[in-house]
Amino acid sequence: MISKTNKRGHNFAEAEKHHLKLEDLKETPRPYNKCLSKENIPPYPHPEFHVCRLKHDTDEKGLCGIRRDEGFRNPGEDPLLWWSLDMGPEEITSAERKLLETNYPDLTEEEKAQRQGSFLGTFATSPAFKRTSRLGSYRFTFPLEEVLKAYSEQICSGEPPVMRMYATHLHKQEVMYAVLVHSPANQEKFSEYPLLPDDPKAVCAYKDGCFIWRSEAMCQTHDFELVLRCDEKQMEAEPVSNFEYYVWDNVAVALHVDDQVLNFDVDRLRENLKFCEAEKVGLIRGVTFEAFPEAEEAVKGLWPDNPSPLEKDSQ
Repeated sequence: MISKTNKRGHNFAEAEKHHLKLEDLKETPRPYNKCLSKENIPPYPHPEFHVCRLKHDTDEKGLCGIRRDEGFRNPGEDPLLWWSLDMGPEEITSAERKLLETNYPDLTEEEKAQRQGSFLGTFATSPAFKRTSRLGSYRFTFPLEEVLKAYSEQICSGEPPVMRMYATHLHKQEVMYAVLVHSPANQEKFSEYPLLPDDPKAVCAYKDGCFIWRSEAMCQTHDFELVLRCDEKQMEAEPVSNFEYYVWDNVAVALHVDDQVLNFDVDRLRENLKFCEAEKVGLIRGVTFEAFPEAEEAVKGLWPDNPSPLEKDSQ
């Protein structure tokens, strides 16, 4: 891994062209991460999430630029436009069902119906599952299919985009797996990056209009441990006496747009816009947040003909 500094002045380590699992990361020098050395982490689930929505968080300056451009661009020199997977309760419920079926393949429909409560949501404590934001008070959420369709039409001359393993970024506590999306016209430019694999063991894949994320570390704070009750065909979350902080992972999608704008109808932009609370003000340098009343006024000023009230992202 090589040491880098992002545009906000934060240091991280990068393994380019790879999506490294935690066991692989433990074998590499980690100048900015000590959490992976911990040995006393309670057992936790490793689910497979199928995600068909993307989100793009921004602050008021970014919001104004998106409204002005009628779409998304990277305002700096970086030719990549970054999005994150949007995780909701339905993704957790679906992943829990699949996890149970994998561990107990003879589980009957009656036994599934008799199950009470959910265990997987208890472990979903990392920022990847929170409705709060690290990058500003404004969140645009789009169906993945809609983003890829717009990208295909505007950047790829109607051809399907190409997806590749871009990098693994290791921060003090965060592991970020980056997926590169680019035009077929740039095949030669990005040929050294491996294609996103259709492999059941891969951290991230794309299939049937969804990103498949096989989370390596879904908990930020480990307050519970996973207990398998094989006789009862149950998986449960049981409290632990001493909680532990560990790494958490997530997937980011980097669209190669160069200096182009990925355009959307302005009404569609407003329809997919919500307010989100700050995870922690000052967590990332240079990011500003607004209180909800100020955010409402900002959005009204940018979309004066849209009477819809600004909603809070708090599902």
